Amino acid sequence: MVFTIIIILIVALVLVGIIVNAIQQHKHKAEAERRAEITKQRNIIDGTETALMASDNIPISQRLLFIMQRRVLQGLKTLQLMSESTSSSKERIKSLEESIKAIDVNKPAPAEDSFQLPQGDKQVIQFIRGVKTLRALLRAEFKKGKIESRVFLAEDKLLEGLQLRANVDTLVRRGDVAINNNQLGSARQCLEKAIGALSAQPSPTAYMTTKLAQLEDKLKNIESTLKSANSRDVAKKKESEKNELDELFSQKKKW
Repeated sequence: MVFTIIIILIVALVLVGIIVNAIQQHKHKAEAERRAEITKQRNIIDGTETALMASDNIPISQRLLFIMQRRVLQGLKTLQLMSESTSSSKERIKSLEESIKAIDVNKPAPAEDSFQLPQGDKQVIQFIRGVKTLRALLRAEFKKGKIESRVFLAEDKLLEGLQLRANVDTLVRRGDVAINNNQLGSARQCLEKAIGALSAQPSPTAYMTTKLAQLEDKLKNIESTLKSANSRDVAKKKESEKNELDELFSQKKKW
């Protein structure tokens, strides 16, 4: 009888140990998942705040501003639910909620020609990176089902137009520098790339159509200048060869 009780106690202890171990593993797993989610939300907040700062120099719509601020707000609220809330974060949540309410999402987006591209190459690169960051953020929200398809397509098209304009204007600027340096071959390459980028657009805007016509005229002028220069070079070469032949076959004077 005693032996049976001992066996039962041993089995009970083993079962208790297994149960306790399972509970501890579950707690560890839950804590690891919680920490991973906290890190994820913080990264979302930080990334969105970076995009918001970049948007200060990019003419974005009020709807996109709403999408980004709502993304930050949702991240902060998720952290709050996970006991990661502080007095400062509570104040920020309240501030964001008020800011979001004040946004008019139906306000028309800025006109395509309402901004000037930065002058320095470094600033242009930052501008393009900022636009790409906004497009990636927009796509992420769309994949989560937080943005309607029509909204995503409209906003992405606006950002794509800004990215295209930055690329085209940069090429044109480099082409102008090449023209001033009398490097017409390099200028032609820049213009051809810009024209190719505009021509590839399936639904060109008024800006794209006007810019394409301007660049095509500019390219024709460069090609005409290059053709004239080549003709002059050929004529000079022929004249030089003729003079050499005349010199070779002319009668030698006797002294």
